[in-house]
Amino acid sequence: MTTLTYEQARSELLDVVQRLEQGASTLEDSMNLWERGEALAAHCQTWLDGARTRLREVAAEREAASAEQPAGNRNEDV
Repeated sequence: MTTLTYEQARSELLDVVQRLEQGASTLEDSMNLWERGEALAAHCQTWLDGARTRLREVAAEREAASAEQPAGNRNEDV
């Protein structure tokens, strides 16, 4: 599963949910689908958490760079 992109995992998760909603053929099939769905959801959350962390890091870097510029060289909105 670690090789799945966010988009691949999300697409498969949507398929799992749809199959569960339609009713699997056996209880065992339903349990297997549920477990796969849980793993896919966790994988998607890991991707989202990583993206959130990266965005915070970029924002912090931009803020730090802006703070280091002399007042006359800053690109400030008027």
